[in-house]
Formats: sequence, structure tokens, C-alpha cells
Amino acid sequence: MRSVYIETYGCQMNLADTELLLGHLNRHGYQRTQDPAGADVILINTCAIREHAEERVLGRLGDLLRYKARRPDVQIGLAGCMAQHLRDTLMAKLPLVDFVVGPDAYRRLPEMLANAAGDPFIDVRLDRAETYADITPQREGGVRAWVTIMRGCDKFCTFCVVPFVRGRERSLPADALIDQVRRLAADGYREVVYLGQTVNAYRDGATDFAELLRRTDAIDGIERIRFTSPHPSDMSERVIDAMTTCGKVCPQLHLPLQSGSDRVLERMERGYTAAEYLDLVTRLRRALPDIALSTDIIVGFPGEDEADFLATRELMRLVGYDNAFMFKYSARSGTKAFKWEETVPEEEKSRRLQAIIALQEECSAAINRMQIGRVTKVLVEGPARRREGWMAGKTPQFKTAVFPANGYRVGDIGPLRITDSTAHTLIGVSP
Repeated sequence: MRSVYIETYGCQMNLADTELLLGHLNRHGYQRTQDPAGADVILINTCAIREHAEERVLGRLGDLLRYKARRPDVQIGLAGCMAQHLRDTLMAKLPLVDFVVGPDAYRRLPEMLANAAGDPFIDVRLDRAETYADITPQREGGVRAWVTIMRGCDKFCTFCVVPFVRGRERSLPADALIDQVRRLAADGYREVVYLGQTVNAYRDGATDFAELLRRTDAIDGIERIRFTSPHPSDMSERVIDAMTTCGKVCPQLHLPLQSGSDRVLERMERGYTAAEYLDLVTRLRRALPDIALSTDIIVGFPGEDEADFLATRELMRLVGYDNAFMFKYSARSGTKAFKWEETVPEEEKSRRLQAIIALQEECSAAINRMQIGRVTKVLVEGPARRREGWMAGKTPQFKTAVFPANGYRVGDIGPLRITDSTAHTLIGVSP
């Protein structure tokens, strides 16, 4: 078998695509190696959401090219969103790269590698029919499996490059997904996480997202169900009802906000107002009182003034998120906002970012302190990183908990009494 070395950058969708690539390449005679020095193929699977990620990947790719200098026959290339985004300039920037494949070209990669004959190749064609539903990902094991249920996006937010690098929205057949989850249960996975750019917009024709959750809830062996990332506009009452009535769907939701200002939300073309978002939060908490909410926030979007920023900070305070992913606006070529004038200086972006990070740290710490004295259930994932003889796992709210091993094994789901906390971690003992 030929060997392939893969590095992955970006979101969980990219990690899921790496598992897909490995499964497909394995069917065609490739075996994964952890050593790039001896690999026949070196592949970087990439993200294009932020400019900094692209800079890191280009630097790493340049570093990996040293293996080609030693072994000219090694094939080195780029896959994923960044490959799609920089398709017109990548070969010029890194002329020694052998191939560039976009997110819809993975199926053709083994054939292209076999027939390249030393010539570089690019395949970044987007395909509205490609879902890879027939390809079994090669996973590394563990207690949690990530399952892509839809590809692409139809939202076209003005700051986001995803529809241009992953194509238009299409859903995998529900029957194929249910079969995949049954196999995961048989392989010992305890939790499944459904993935999609707007995961709650899933619809395969006969089955919508709420029904998919209900069908998954009935699968023996799977104990927890999560999904990410939903779009607020697609969070229907049917989905909320499924979250409430399906015992395995966890009380945890990542609900991207981006901005708390109606003016900025309109320029972002998010499709909701701050009041509509807050109403959704109210309905979610009414249905699931113990739900944990996380979000995405962008500061410094073109046209954002101090009042807009303060509106975002106030909405964060009103919601009280358990966690947040916070960023300075990064212009991406190909998006609508890329043509707009940057109105917020870099120093001001940094100030605003630091202000909401401080606010979120306080909020996360306060929410976690409220867990002290309570008993929750933890899914054991493995040894804790910083405490010898301790284990780590996730609560139903997807909070990291650490605790003395005391007979806990990976894959166990057991009670845990919380005795202490930080902004990011719960500390507990067996009750």
C-alpha cells in the first residue's frame, strides 16, 4: 500500500472531511502514516474562513516541501476550502505543489494521483450532486463520532466565503445517515454529532432535521446526540420540540449571533434581528431550562460603530452564553463585504475583541460556579491532560469535566458531583 500523511486545519467540518478522505484513499490502496518523511503523498486539508489560517497553511506547506527536495517522487498537495478559495493563485505562490483539490473533488483524487505522471493537477469543480453518501469515513476511534449530514450553504452572509468554497446546500439521504449511525453504535461510539454549515436546514426530500433527530434517538447504543452549527432562522418549533422530547439530544446548542446590532446584522444579511434572536433564546430556554448556549461573534465589521459594538456587548450580557468564539472581522475575497471599505481600525478591532472576551470570561466563570454542588452525568473520554490519575469527559451541556479516575473507563457515562470550577472546566468527584 502507498502511504499518505494528512494534516488538518480549521473547523470540525474539515476534520470530518479528513476522515472521509482517509476512508476513500484507503479503499484505493493508501494507508495513513504519522511520518511525513516517509509518505508517498503529503496532503494538507484546509480552512478558508480566516486569512490567518491561510497564512499558517501556506507557511506549513512551504515547510513540508523540503520532503519533495529529498524525494522528488513524493506528491504534495492541498485539499479543502483554501484550495477552492486560492485556486487561481496557489500554484504561482507554491510552484512545487503537485495538486490542488476542492471539497467536491475528493472522489476523483485517487485516480488523479495515479495518473498524474509527475504533472501538477487542479480539480476545484463544485458539484451540487456530490454528498459522498456512499463513502465510509476512516475514524480514529473514541467515544464521539462526527457525521456530516449536509454539504454547502445557501445563506450567502456577506462576510462568509463558505458558499463559494463548499458550494450550494445539499443533504445526504436520511436512510444512509441512519445506517451510518447504526454502524457507529455497533463500533462502540456513544455519541454522534451531526455536522452542516446550517445543519438545521437539513432536508432530504422526505425527512427534515427534526425527523432525523427523532429517528436517531431510537438507535440502540447511541446515548447522546448533538449537532452544529444551526442557523437561527432555521430553528423551527419542530426542531425545538424534537430537542425537548428526544431523550438523547443533549441540552446544548451553538447558536451563532455574529452581531447584536440590527444595522450590522442587516449588512451581514443574517436574516434575523436582535429581538428575533432573543425571542428564540427565550423559547429555547422555556423548552429546555438547563440548555447551555454558545455562539460566534464578529467585531469590527465594515460600518460597525461604537453603538453597534455596545449593542453586541449588551446582547451577550442579556443572553449569558456558556461559551463564545470571538473574532475580529477578516475580509475574504469573493464575498460581498470584501468590496466594502474597512471602517474600523485594527487597534479598535482589538480593543473591542478584548472587551467582549473579558465579558465572556466573567460570564462563563459565573455560569460554571452555579454548577458547584450539583450532580451531572459525564461521558468519559480519556485521561485528563494536567492531572495525573484523573480522567476527563463531557457533561450533557458539553462542558469539560475532570475528576479522579476511581474506576471510570473510557466510554462510561456516570454521575459526577461538581466540587469546583473555572471559566472553562468543571471539577468533580464520584458522588
